[in-house]
Amino acid sequence: MAIPARIALTAGEPAGVGPDLLVHLAQRPHHAELIVICAPDLLSRRAKLLNLPLQIRTFDAGATPAPTEPGVLTCIPVETSTDPQLGQLDPANAEYVLETLTTAAQLCLDGTADAVVTGPIHKGVINDAGIEFTGHTEFLAELSNSQQPVMLLATPEMRVALATTHLPLRQVADALTEERLAAILAVLARDLRRWSGIAAPRIQVCGLNPHAGESGHLGNEEITLLEPAIADARRQGINVTGPVPADTAFLPERLNDIDVTLAMYHDQGLPVLKHQGFGKSVNITLGLPFIRTSVDHGTALTLAGTEKVDPTSLFAALTTAETMIAYGRRS
Repeated sequence: MAIPARIALTAGEPAGVGPDLLVHLAQRPHHAELIVICAPDLLSRRAKLLNLPLQIRTFDAGATPAPTEPGVLTCIPVETSTDPQLGQLDPANAEYVLETLTTAAQLCLDGTADAVVTGPIHKGVINDAGIEFTGHTEFLAELSNSQQPVMLLATPEMRVALATTHLPLRQVADALTEERLAAILAVLARDLRRWSGIAAPRIQVCGLNPHAGESGHLGNEEITLLEPAIADARRQGINVTGPVPADTAFLPERLNDIDVTLAMYHDQGLPVLKHQGFGKSVNITLGLPFIRTSVDHGTALTLAGTEKVDPTSLFAALTTAETMIAYGRRS
């Protein structure tokens, strides 16, 4: 019988819904061993607010991984700097958030855990603490010395990857280079094969400009950047098409013939995906030496500690991580 996977989970912003999501997760049994990186008192208080049973155990790295029992969370304690208040962001806890991420990533890097599943964070409050931070993707890439992380969101019906992530729109064109696009296409082809079992991933690339540049009349990035990067990827044996106009890239007849769409910027691709599957989509970071998935939503500060919290996306993120682990073990 195979040893259960071991998955590290972070609670994210302590004033938001992340701790609530973990309490909800604990109400079911899980085939994997779930290791929560969080302040134990924070979890206990949320469980009490939600009127849900919760027993917290301390993680034993020397023990053989075992399935998670309902009503139980195994925890690696990381204490907050100040007592979090529901719905009230506090820059003093920014270091706590980053410490939980660092601990979770290190568990994967040293082989203790098989994947990381992250709760929602608030990038603004981390920046308010004087810490330069653009998101999970970049932070985990730096921790693991990964050269080309790729942000991918997925639903059961659609995958959308991003060539740029959290950038002001006026900076997007300058951030795109032929080398960067070629590297992203290589990561997509490699990691969809490794973690999703797709033998030859079919990738379509959106143009940056309206109508994919209209043969250079509406911008020339398609001609100078995208077409050379796509041609290079094809020479490497990658199945890639484009650049295609973004306004027709997501038509059902197009999506039937591809496995992933590469959008040039955040709001080119994600509104379509979230309209189609918000709450059941999963944020995945490719290009890392370990598996990382996350919820598709933010901290939902006004819902923290209430009965309105919906854990669907966290369950989807956990299921996706387990599926990716299984494919990775076969490869």
